Amino acid sequence: MKLYLATGNAHKVKELQEIIAAAKLPIEVFSAKEVGGMPEVVEDQETFTGNALKKGLALAQQLPEGTWALADDSGLCVDCLDGAPGVYSARYAGEKATDTENLNKLLHEMEGLPLEQRSASFQCHLAMVSSSGDEQIFIGQCEGHIIEEACGEGGFGYDPVFVPQGKEKTFAEISSEEKAGLSHRGNALKEMIEFLRNALSAKK
Repeated sequence: MKLYLATGNAHKVKELQEIIAAAKLPIEVFSAKEVGGMPEVVEDQETFTGNALKKGLALAQQLPEGTWALADDSGLCVDCLDGAPGVYSARYAGEKATDTENLNKLLHEMEGLPLEQRSASFQCHLAMVSSSGDEQIFIGQCEGHIIEEACGEGGFGYDPVFVPQGKEKTFAEISSEEKAGLSHRGNALKEMIEFLRNALSAKK
């Protein structure tokens, strides 16, 4: 089975290759660059699933027969902000906002709120779309809360202010291995791997 990732990011491709290899699945993972690159997609849907599907369908249209595209859309949902930043997580402070600008806007909007009102979750929605248009969706999340100021040098985006449930350190303060075991993306990938394992076993 061949899976093409809807990104040009070599790090993400390598990460997925390692995860698939560790799961001992007979699946080859490629970058969208192998089929002409990721087509331009305007992420204008109101849900993570909608955006992930839009990207997956766009890439699937240029894939060889019998192969699959994998796309994701992820973000931070804060309860007291009615789920914001949500699908706008990467551009919360504006279309060309930096991670720091987005993070600072979030902290400003939550300023003065007590811990019990600072609950949040990271969401990851994966869309697998075949070259013939079949669709599968996998959803992962990580519950936690937002602290009052950034802590840690690792990670990216909102990692320096997000503390996962049951932990005392932010995503930016823990190792990438520990984060992978807790994260929304890791949880979504576990769902996908379980689906693929069952699908491949059924074909034997």
